[in-house]
Amino acid sequence: MKINTDFTDFPIPLGAEWLETSTDIFAQIVNDSSVEVDIETFPDDPDRKFINSSWFNFFQTYILPSIADNIVYNTPIQSLDYSQDQVRLTTTNGELTSDKVIVSVPLKILQDGDVSFTPSLPTSKLSAIEGITIWEGFKAFFEFSTKFYDDNRNVSVSPATDGHKLYYNAAFGQNTSKNLLGLFTVGKPALDFINRSGNDLRDYILNELDELYNNQATPNYIQHTTQNWNNEPYIKAGYLSDYADWRQVQQLSSSISNKVYFAGGAYTNGEDWVSVHTAAQSARNAVNELIL
Repeated sequence: MKINTDFTDFPIPLGAEWLETSTDIFAQIVNDSSVEVDIETFPDDPDRKFINSSWFNFFQTYILPSIADNIVYNTPIQSLDYSQDQVRLTTTNGELTSDKVIVSVPLKILQDGDVSFTPSLPTSKLSAIEGITIWEGFKAFFEFSTKFYDDNRNVSVSPATDGHKLYYNAAFGQNTSKNLLGLFTVGKPALDFINRSGNDLRDYILNELDELYNNQATPNYIQHTTQNWNNEPYIKAGYLSDYADWRQVQQLSSSISNKVYFAGGAYTNGEDWVSVHTAAQSARNAVNELIL
């Protein structure tokens, strides 16, 4: 999750943007009946969107305050040794030990071997990590002087398993008068964007929009911002393919030796994955298993 609060007059979600379940999930994640969650959403079929807010703001407001003092920043984990009674973690700033550990790094970090494990991960888990498809990820937001575009325009991707590409009205439902067009793309279609930068990237998108909308994009262009998730050093990708094998997803979430547990959007029970609410549910499942 990541937002941009400088680009326009409402938070721009550079990562997770849609609520893909009912609003009841907010109270379930907070898990405290004394807390009233004040988050506005509106229908954006088939999902919901936040009004002048985001998933990032939700966690920042309702989850972060209770755990902020226990978070250590700028301390990447380099290796995890679970061969002894305690788990030993080697970081860029020294070593840590723990009885048990929850691994919640993005799956691409494990796939690239950025964290080493001693002993090596079980063959079944390694096979799932190495054999599963992780899509590239890219988003962009363009401000225009007039609204010449559709509220939603899916760009056909064939085969569908290659990914998704969507242009959409990013200001839809927001308390703003700005004309903001969003681009969301994952998988192979994202390669056209993540391999470009600067004016070349801007012009590539404008040219594509000119073709889609009768040369109305370039003359109405004001400004833009982009997010290349493949360039984030501790994320390195978009997210797990929607078409992953559910049995592999289950294997990704399986714990090891009653000491190493996994939580996050890619580490679920295999019924659903990737979305923010499934990542939160995965975390709860991991904690419940850990304390048994």
